[in-house]
Amino acid sequence: MSRDRLVVGRNVRKVDGVKLVTGGAAFTDDVQIPGMLYGKILPSPHAHARIRRIDTRKAKALAGVHAVLTYKDVPRVPHTTAGQAWPEPSPYDTYLLDSKVRFVGDRVAAVAAESRAIAERALALIEVDYEILPAVLDMEQAMAPGAAVIHDEPDSTKIYDREHNIAGYILREIGNVEQGFADSDYIVEREFRTQRQQHCPIEPHITISWLDTDGRLVIRTSTQVPYHSRRQVAMILQIPVSRVHVIKPRIGGGFGGKQEMLLEDICGALTLATRRPVKIEFTREEEFYMARSRHPQRLRMKMGVTRDGIVLASQLTVLATTGAYGSHSTTVQGNTGSKVLPLYRAPNMRFECHVVYTNNPVAGAFRGYGCPQGFFAQETLVDEIACELGMDPLEFHRKNVIRLGDTDHLSAQLGEGKEGLPRLVRSCGLPQCMERAARAIGWAQKRKSLPNGHSHLRRGVGMACTMQGSGIAGVDWASAFLKMNEDGSFYLQVGASDVGGGADTVLAQIAAETLGVTLDKIIITSGDTDITPFDVGAYASSTTIISGGAVKKAAGKVRAQVLDLASKMLDAPVDKLDCGNNEVFTTCVCRKAVSMTDLAMQAMYKEKLQIMDGASHFNTDSPPPFCATFAEVEVDTETGQVRVVHLATAVDPGTAINPMQAEGQVEGAVAQGLGYALTEELVLDAAGRPVNANFLDYKMFAAEDMPKLTTILVETDEPLGPYGAKSISEVPINGPAPAIANAIFHAVGVRIRKLPIRPEDVLRALGAKRAANLEEEALLTP
Repeated sequence: MSRDRLVVGRNVRKVDGVKLVTGGAAFTDDVQIPGMLYGKILPSPHAHARIRRIDTRKAKALAGVHAVLTYKDVPRVPHTTAGQAWPEPSPYDTYLLDSKVRFVGDRVAAVAAESRAIAERALALIEVDYEILPAVLDMEQAMAPGAAVIHDEPDSTKIYDREHNIAGYILREIGNVEQGFADSDYIVEREFRTQRQQHCPIEPHITISWLDTDGRLVIRTSTQVPYHSRRQVAMILQIPVSRVHVIKPRIGGGFGGKQEMLLEDICGALTLATRRPVKIEFTREEEFYMARSRHPQRLRMKMGVTRDGIVLASQLTVLATTGAYGSHSTTVQGNTGSKVLPLYRAPNMRFECHVVYTNNPVAGAFRGYGCPQGFFAQETLVDEIACELGMDPLEFHRKNVIRLGDTDHLSAQLGEGKEGLPRLVRSCGLPQCMERAARAIGWAQKRKSLPNGHSHLRRGVGMACTMQGSGIAGVDWASAFLKMNEDGSFYLQVGASDVGGGADTVLAQIAAETLGVTLDKIIITSGDTDITPFDVGAYASSTTIISGGAVKKAAGKVRAQVLDLASKMLDAPVDKLDCGNNEVFTTCVCRKAVSMTDLAMQAMYKEKLQIMDGASHFNTDSPPPFCATFAEVEVDTETGQVRVVHLATAVDPGTAINPMQAEGQVEGAVAQGLGYALTEELVLDAAGRPVNANFLDYKMFAAEDMPKLTTILVETDEPLGPYGAKSISEVPINGPAPAIANAIFHAVGVRIRKLPIRPEDVLRALGAKRAANLEEEALLTP
């Protein structure tokens, strides 16, 4: 199409925007089903225990209770809760209900009752005799000789080394790392630690299930992965896939936490047991420790460089805990290597990772998917190296970062469960991202003028560069279907899941642009396994590039049918026709046109033709979006308090299909990245119990805490993406933590290598620095 774009690249209103702001959009809980029961799950009070005896008679006898389920009442089917494409690379180490509990919050029993209050009383009446087992709470001790074996059951599969609590192990190398270090003039190695972060979606996990008039199990659920959930529920409950119907309504935030099948199976089991509709909804406290969180990691990063600042070798060694179950265990940690190390053009790279079980709450998918941990280590170390060499960190990045035309060989070895082809960088706006974000923060001036040293309030600036992927190469795929209506509008059906980020709008824009119609002519339906075609779901930054690719293909096929009929109606060859403004017109001097409405009526009532078609799409590569994050901070040397003054984020998303939505994605990711850097951590006590599972004690950045934000879109043209698009939703979360840590060093001269960076960490580091200075002065004093 030669015409200018009319819909793609425009700030159109969200297709569901009016419904959302007027309360018309229906979320999972916005339905009233007659006869609905309320489900509750009895959580384990112990981190590691075996159920010796469980007595449910009193609970079952309570008036209003319709079902009480334990491990004795349900099928024993090993599975993973990770919403991943089959065959899932995560271990099959989880059971609907089990006779052994492995973390505080693990399922012991489930109840369905006439009210939530009755269900809670029933839980209190269940008598459980536990054999308390030794708990492994420290990931450093998980592999130690004599440590308790968390998964000693014989029927779990795909566990790397159950006897040593190793869920997964990764070792990949390109080049010769040892030789690279031998050739280096400077070698720097440091250790870093990251924490548990919780997703904190405004809508907690919630599922409602019932039996339809045909006796099929219908599951209405807040999920990012309706098709994966359908497959998993069918397997766990041992019913045919065709007997399960999953509906994804509007979602109140997911961030990766809902790329997980957490309530659908147990809610469905209660419906099958009672033949009644059942609703289970996590409380906020349950969401914190019974749902999922980001994987804590200990990272050891080593880099070798020449005197003039060229990286020759990089090595990252990671120990991570997946908690009690191996959901997303190796795939998240694989990203810590595959998306992080290749940012630099080192010819020699090595990545090694042990992912261990502990008796802690389960970790899983979270926005960034392993990259925030890795980039915190790598970008903090790079800043230290640049400073040691006397180089501006910006100049160090200019010299070393990946660039257009480069091939990333490491990511090919660390794909989601299988090795693939090397990743070729076909679009790259990282140099422009660095320059524009540096100008926005005032980098050149402030690196020289700060810190000023005249007050206990010291300012500094820091930077970080990051990248991500766009879908999982060779794994993620999607499909779409379009059909034309009598008024020239089009029904678009996609399996993709809009989790609040505006995917429905973006996909509708792609369809409208391809078909030459206004956005109001696209009526989209998404995320319903009975109505819409298959899609892997909303994860891995895949929706725009993969689902959008399917929509563009399907729309292209429908467009061809439209043009073919218009050719007959206008008596003009197809190559002289174009679509736009809800009509088909000739491109020659003697312009003729037919409206989409007239064409549709001709097709349906004269030609007896339903204009419709579908398409599937996948990529064999995962184009990386790039991001440069620059931070200015103010550090109070008397209290250790760190205040972020300004955060500038420049992102290369390919083409921004909807620039305003893209900016919103950046700013949302940045907000979570700020919390990850400075305040957020799910803290556990010595028994593995959460101590801050509420919004009072778990500190997130609120609106009043946010610094000045500058968001810059650096658009490029990605050949593998629809209209040149890549992804944008994850990559900005990776930069705030290292940029802030580096700015703190610039301000007060101390390196903080753990997250979150609390005031006491800064004070402790400042105290250690002062003590070291005094000791050095004492040694120099005659």
